[in-house]
Amino acid sequence: MDFLNEHYLTLKALHVISVIAWMAGLFYLPRLFVYHCSAPVGSAQSETFKVMEAKLLRIIMNPAMIASWLFGILMLVAQPGWLHDGWLHVKLLAVLLLTGLHMVFARWRRAFAQDRNTRPERFYRIANEGPTVLLIVIVFMVILKPF
Repeated sequence: MDFLNEHYLTLKALHVISVIAWMAGLFYLPRLFVYHCSAPVGSAQSETFKVMEAKLLRIIMNPAMIASWLFGILMLVAQPGWLHDGWLHVKLLAVLLLTGLHMVFARWRRAFAQDRNTRPERFYRIANEGPTVLLIVIVFMVILKPF
């Protein structure tokens, strides 16, 4: 516990860095889906999108999500009193929803990889707003701590 408290600001910095990387992927992946919709199945363009989507998820998004959770949990271990604060409950709910959205995006990526996408690009344009809304909630809870 002393180690975590002594290195709390480092944990916080690592948490912020991993959240930024995770959010970048959550913003970019559905945008790739929008463009992938207009690529003919089997085309070189479609195959390129498949590679880009898979690498984004595997190399950036998954590790960043895991790191965000890890550093966030370590910060909570260092500051257990926050577990009684309402703002943290709202933030954690939003993070759980963000994690669920991440999993949904991964399922959609598999559908594209198997040439089974049936949704139009407009669907993905709307889905692209989900991470933004959740990010707004999270940032307001963490900065303002309204309750």
